[in-house]
Amino acid sequence: MTQLKMAMDLNMSQNTISRYENGQREPGLEELVRIADYFHVSVDYLLQRTDNPAINE
Repeated sequence: MTQLKMAMDLNMSQNTISRYENGQREPGLEELVRIADYFHVSVDYLLQRTDNPAINE
């Protein structure tokens, strides 16, 4: 997957995705939820609070 594809799918700029990856910027809560939903993982998994990517519903 490219940054551009992810950015287009999430309606963000490629530059924003790049900055997230490089640690130059951190996503807000809304963006975290969108990214977690995109990858079908929990926000806790993205934040490295768990090794389990499963979403608790």
